[in-house]
Parts: sequence; structure tokens; C-alpha cells
Amino acid sequence: VQLQASGGGLVQPGGSLRLSCAASGSIFSIDYMTWHRQAPGKQRELVAAVTSGGTATYADSVKGRFTISRDNAKNTVYLQMNSLKPEDTAVYYCNVAIAWVDYWGKGTQVTVSS
Repeated sequence: VQLQASGGGLVQPGGSLRLSCAASGSIFSIDYMTWHRQAPGKQRELVAAVTSGGTATYADSVKGRFTISRDNAKNTVYLQMNSLKPEDTAVYYCNVAIAWVDYWGKGTQVTVSS
């Protein structure tokens, strides 16, 4: 299973970005799909997760600003990020669980700066 993330970049504070992560390979069904992030000098943290049934959960720091969604037909998870802040700057990683095995993408850089 391979994960390909895209959509990162440089954005001004208050701006928006949409991250995508497509899973490919031998996939029967995907359990949960998540986005994590890691800022310089900090531990990786969970940003948002969505179950196979579509139930989403968020870190307190992004509630009301970020929205996670998934397209099961395309094996793709999205992260819509609005009202971005400098503290959202990090490498964002997608993660999926298939048959209780975790797979990780390589990460995409998000930089929020004026």
C-alpha cells in the first residue's frame, strides 16, 4: 500500500489549503484515515481522524477550522484547512489503517507565514 499526499505549500495567515492523500495498492477496505502533523522540535500529533462510517474527530487546536473527509471510492482522504495560523506550520502526514495495519505517507509541508 502506498500513500501519496499533495496540497501543501506556503499560505498567509487566515488563508486556506486543501490536502489530499490517495492510497493505492492491494486495498480491500480502509478502516480509519487520519492526518497528523509534526512541527520543528515537536512531537508528531494527531490533527484529525475519520472512521469508515464517516465519523470525524479533531484536535482542539483545529476544531472549527479544519475539516477531514474521505472518498471511499477513490481511497482518498482530504483535509480542508481554513483560517490558518502560523502555529499550523508543520509537515502533515496522512495515515490509514487497513486490516489493523498502519500505513503512512511521506508528508507534505504546510507553511503559514506573511
